[in-house]
Amino acid sequence: MADSLNQWERAIEAQMESQRQQLRARSPEQLARDSGADWQPAGPGPLTLVFMQQPFVVPVPDYRVLRPDGSAAPTMLQALITAYLLAADGTPRAGEWIAFRELPDGVFYHRAFTGYTGGLLARTFGDDLAAFKRGSQAAGGHVLAGLGDAAYEFQVLPRLWLAGVYWLGDEDDGFPCQASVLFDRAASHYLIPDGLAIIGSQLVRRILAGAQP
Repeated sequence: MADSLNQWERAIEAQMESQRQQLRARSPEQLARDSGADWQPAGPGPLTLVFMQQPFVVPVPDYRVLRPDGSAAPTMLQALITAYLLAADGTPRAGEWIAFRELPDGVFYHRAFTGYTGGLLARTFGDDLAAFKRGSQAAGGHVLAGLGDAAYEFQVLPRLWLAGVYWLGDEDDGFPCQASVLFDRAASHYLIPDGLAIIGSQLVRRILAGAQP
């Protein structure tokens, strides 16, 4: 298991180094504009952005993702933020929520994604709508009107928005509770489906953790 993890980390690091080379070919000003990150040109300073309520620093031109104290971010987080910076093209938020299957190539992963995101939420919370609300608020969600019995939107990265929606079931009619993780239609301009799937899973874990009394 340790050998497999080390091989995976080496492969991810090699991929990120290639992405960093591509980032160095672009100006920090353009990267900040397209990704929504903050950048102070004096120095030049680092790019700074928030991922799921946590601030991160990306020094220029090294482009390694750090915590504010200067320690390295976990490998998966580095990979997601590096990929986000590289893919970001400045497309504005669409204001339209779509399911994972509506993302480019998302239909192939939709069933699995639903199982470990919305399906997991519904299996865990059941008819405890208050727990979903509590967890969503703790994860940084803001109330989203007009969807389901409860819904929250999350600014996961500066230009990347997700939503969690919950529907209570009806025992008399045999309809179970359901939940979904949705994406702003512009999400594919910031990460490929694999990255969006990982972020959706991480968001669900944060909602579940935040629901604990």
